Amino acid sequence: MDFEDSTDEAAYRRDVQAWLAENVPAHHAETHVDGLAAAKAWQARKARGGYAQITWPREWGGGGGTAIQSVIFGQEEAKHDVDSRPFAIGLGMCVPTVMKFGDDAARGRFVGPAVRGEEIWSQLFSEPAGGSDVAAIRTRAVRDGDDWVVNGQKVWTSGAHYSDFGILLVRTNSDVPKHKGLTMFWLDLKSPGVEIRPIHQMSGGSNFNEVYFTDVRIPDSQRLGAVDDGWNVGLFTLMNERLAIGGGSGVGPAELLELARALPAAEGTLLGDAAFRQRYADWYVAAQGLKNTRMRTMTALSKGQTPGPESAIGKIVAANQMQELGNAAIEAEDQFGIIDDPALAPMRAAFQSLVMSAPGYRIAGGTDEILKNIIAERVLGLPGEVRTDKDKAFRDLAVGR
Repeated sequence: MDFEDSTDEAAYRRDVQAWLAENVPAHHAETHVDGLAAAKAWQARKARGGYAQITWPREWGGGGGTAIQSVIFGQEEAKHDVDSRPFAIGLGMCVPTVMKFGDDAARGRFVGPAVRGEEIWSQLFSEPAGGSDVAAIRTRAVRDGDDWVVNGQKVWTSGAHYSDFGILLVRTNSDVPKHKGLTMFWLDLKSPGVEIRPIHQMSGGSNFNEVYFTDVRIPDSQRLGAVDDGWNVGLFTLMNERLAIGGGSGVGPAELLELARALPAAEGTLLGDAAFRQRYADWYVAAQGLKNTRMRTMTALSKGQTPGPESAIGKIVAANQMQELGNAAIEAEDQFGIIDDPALAPMRAAFQSLVMSAPGYRIAGGTDEILKNIIAERVLGLPGEVRTDKDKAFRDLAVGR
């Protein structure tokens, strides 16, 4: 495959560069609760320019463009001090789920505001007792007329404390095997009975949350997909999640190379160390493999295909590489590696931040072990693991009591 820009792609890249040069704010606030206004303003500006969701149809607020145009814009946007992370979960996972499984009213209500950055979404899947087993969900929804009454708890919900809406996976049937008794809904996170508690992280931030549901009423009209078919709806969301995580963190081999050129070593700089160069070559090759794999997935998306289990490959490689790069950078900085003040640390403490966040990426979207099973069984076609709970009703499992 030729990865050089075609004539049309080069012209598009020049247009993007010109638009970014004219529209990127001089000082873009960091992404946290107090900086959401700046992030929303940038998202709205991208939407007006047709760059918010380039591959989405224009009638849904997108750019009506191609997958390669989306890649080009992402490459050029990454060169600027802007941040669209508050919208990654909503536009990458939640809203596509609403678009595919919601009714016309839901699509008409939510897609446009999400693209314009007016509303933010969260994904409510993980639970304290479930671990990596998404199907072990205990949060229950009981039918009451035209409503469902929800009670239970979610955890590790990214961005819930500043989100407006969420997609929620709950158990609606305990008399069938665990994968067959789930249902998906969308809900307003300001609904009565919803309590959000931020979790303090070792990085000093609080991006993850516990979310409690106490007699929360959700109209049946907010259901996504059929009753008890939430597992299949959730799979669609999870494939998009693994694709998003597999895209990387923005700090990679290129940034490590820049750091190596500046760090002193026994002779010259770290870049002159043969052992480091050998390790760096491995990371560079892996990064190129990730790029090519992602391009393959983008091609499938451009043809209207749903991301498949191969998305797990990019996620597992990217998450592990993030952790390795962060550890290598901190080790190379020696005693100065403990300084995490962006005003003092090299590269504004990007690698210090990576060290503290990378382990979480090996859990988010499925742990390494779960993803290796998915790759083995669904990509390579190897025999599946022996499961003693496959045909048992959820209520008969210890975890469901």
